Amino acid sequence: MFTGLVEEIGQVSGILSNREGKVFSIKTTKVSEGTKLGDSISVDGTCLSVIDINKNILSVQAVNETLQKTTLNLIKTNDKVNLERAMLANGRFGGHIVQGHIDGTGRMISLDYSGDSGVLVISVSSDIAKYIVKKGSITINGISLTVADISNNLIKVAVIPITLKETNLGIKKSGDYLNIETDILAKYVEKLVIGSPKESLIENIKKWGY
Repeated sequence: MFTGLVEEIGQVSGILSNREGKVFSIKTTKVSEGTKLGDSISVDGTCLSVIDINKNILSVQAVNETLQKTTLNLIKTNDKVNLERAMLANGRFGGHIVQGHIDGTGRMISLDYSGDSGVLVISVSSDIAKYIVKKGSITINGISLTVADISNNLIKVAVIPITLKETNLGIKKSGDYLNIETDILAKYVEKLVIGSPKESLIENIKKWGY
């Protein structure tokens, strides 16, 4: 589990295709400290396992299904990616519950600056938009953010200066795709309320006696 507080920006130093998918080698400074083989690392919000460590270079495996659902298949050598180590049990919970399980990608429409801050607008699919609410939590490229507004399939997020400086959002441009993970709580609520696809909301309410 992660918090959505990016620890550093890593640089992709190599990409190797294999039968399972792709192996990304990433140069780090902080995230490599204390990391062991098999540990989970969030790479642009995607939970990947460390399969090799060579000093300050971590190699992580992305399977084909992950490549199909995320922006990882678009990554090139020298690209910069957001990195976060899995949360320690005794660590501070500074963001929100982030699994590293990407729901899909969104397309960046604009990033308009107001001083050193920015307002990010992203277009997402209907399947993703249904889990997003105004003032709710959302993870974009591994960053825990708060939804400022949502209209149909367009979401608006305010981004503070330190986030633009310490993550790769500050170098993204219109048209780029970003990894989106919605709040896990919304999915649990949907499961509890809707239940089986054959049951309607009204039927569930009657069953519960409300």
